[in-house]
Amino acid sequence: MEHGRITRGFYFEDLTLGTTWLSQGRTLVEGDLSNYVNLTWFTEDLFTDQHQRAGNAIAGRPVPALMVMAFAEGLVLHSMDRTGLAFLNVDMDVKQPIQIGDTIYVHCEVIEARPTSKPGRGLVRTRNTVTNQKGETVLVYRPLRLYKSRENA
Repeated sequence: MEHGRITRGFYFEDLTLGTTWLSQGRTLVEGDLSNYVNLTWFTEDLFTDQHQRAGNAIAGRPVPALMVMAFAEGLVLHSMDRTGLAFLNVDMDVKQPIQIGDTIYVHCEVIEARPTSKPGRGLVRTRNTVTNQKGETVLVYRPLRLYKSRENA
C-alpha cells in the first residue's frame, strides 16, 4: 500500500535476472494509425497514401515501428505502475513490418538489474520482444528504467 493506494508494479527487488512476463494482446487498427500519424505529424507516404503504393518497399498497410513500440509500452505499463521512476534509454531493432490488423504481444525478460548509488532505487533493463498473432518477432527493444525498491515504498 502506498499513500492509500495499492501498488501493482514490480519493485526493483522483484526484477532479478531472467524474470519474464507476457503482456495481453492489442490489435492495431486503421484508427490507431490515423491518430498516430496526425498526432506526431508522421506523414510519410508509406503510412498515409493507400493508392500510390507501387514504389513502396513494404506491401500492405504497415505501421511505423515507433508506433508499435509506443503501443508495446502501453501493454507493459502495469509492470511499473507506481514503481517506475524514469525511462532512461532504449535500443530498438525492427525485425519485420507490422501491419494494420496485426495483434501484438510483448514478452519481457530482465537482462540487467543493479542498484543505484542512491538508496531506494535500482536500474533494470529488459528485452521486450514484440510478436504478432502468428508468433513472429516483429520488434525487439531494450529499455533501461529506474525503479523504486521496497525500502523506498
